[in-house]
Amino acid sequence: MNPNTRKLHDLGQRLWLDNITRDLLDSGTLARYIADLSVTGLTSNPTIFERAIGSGASYDVTVQTLAARGLSEEGIFFELALQDLTRAADLFRPVFDASDGVDGWVSLEISPLLAGDTVGANRAAAQLHARAARPNLFIKSPGTPQGLPAIEQSIFDGVPINVTLLFSREHYLAAAEAYLRGIERRIDAGRSPKVQSVASLFVSRWDAAVKQEISPQFHNRLGIAVAMRCYKAHRELLASERWRRLAAAGARPQRLLWASTGTKDLAARDTLYIEALVAPDTINTIPEPTLLAFAEHGQPGAVMPADGGYAEAVLDEFRREGVDEEALAARLQREGVQAFAKSWSGLLARIRQKSSLHTAEAARDKATDKAAEHPQ
Repeated sequence: MNPNTRKLHDLGQRLWLDNITRDLLDSGTLARYIADLSVTGLTSNPTIFERAIGSGASYDVTVQTLAARGLSEEGIFFELALQDLTRAADLFRPVFDASDGVDGWVSLEISPLLAGDTVGANRAAAQLHARAARPNLFIKSPGTPQGLPAIEQSIFDGVPINVTLLFSREHYLAAAEAYLRGIERRIDAGRSPKVQSVASLFVSRWDAAVKQEISPQFHNRLGIAVAMRCYKAHRELLASERWRRLAAAGARPQRLLWASTGTKDLAARDTLYIEALVAPDTINTIPEPTLLAFAEHGQPGAVMPADGGYAEAVLDEFRREGVDEEALAARLQREGVQAFAKSWSGLLARIRQKSSLHTAEAARDKATDKAAEHPQ
């Protein structure tokens, strides 16, 4: 067991892998990460699948087989994604069972085109979770203003949700409110309150967004301060009377998940966000290169203070630098939706291209057979 990743695990933080490819599964690499690097879960998104399906030929035969069955590009994608993620879920199932369902999860995202469609997002979440037929598969649903009612309804319906595209304390609290309302409605309806959820806060995109607008001494400090502020809000929520009532009824806390934790600034330490975001009962989902870097030379930092530490002082400094964090959070969420939508379009284009290869080959085979039947 790697001592660096094991130390985070012993401190109460869970490491998930922010990646999925068929090669990762077929080669046994994911199984090795689980055994050796204390990886206890996995997340995916449209950008990850765009890269996975677009590079190499691992998916080609399956794409062409599904295309021959008449599936749409979107239908082919979700079939591919479910094949990969159910395999991954099965690898994590022992972790899931040993932790009584707290850990050992994988995540599949609904179409980012549904970010503004409350009814469509709720319907897609229910359908995908039913198709997966795995208790340890989260459906990722965006925590946009239009997405929050869908999250509440999904929780009420018993669908485990990974709330994605959160960028601020206010975004987090809105996602937490949707989760709490869903659980409260379940209790009122006489249903089990044990529906799991995580709230994914994106960190490094803050620093990338302001790098050109601030003095060098402020580089790579904003995202961490925002995360510390969110952690304080999270701890306060868990100490509230409202949550204690739900916990007494058997509800599980919606855990904070740090996302976008790969270092984007080449001048900064490649394990910066892993070392700075050590917090008990949280999750850090890590890009594969960052995971390997941390296993090699990571140095876990001090545990994040429950009272937010120096977060507000740092945020005051950024305000003096001209950063409006509320406006920037809204912008980052919009850009996040747009980025995933762009990846989604690219993903479907890749599938269309691979499907067309099958169509062209089938047409050539048909022409060859016809020529053989009617020689000149």
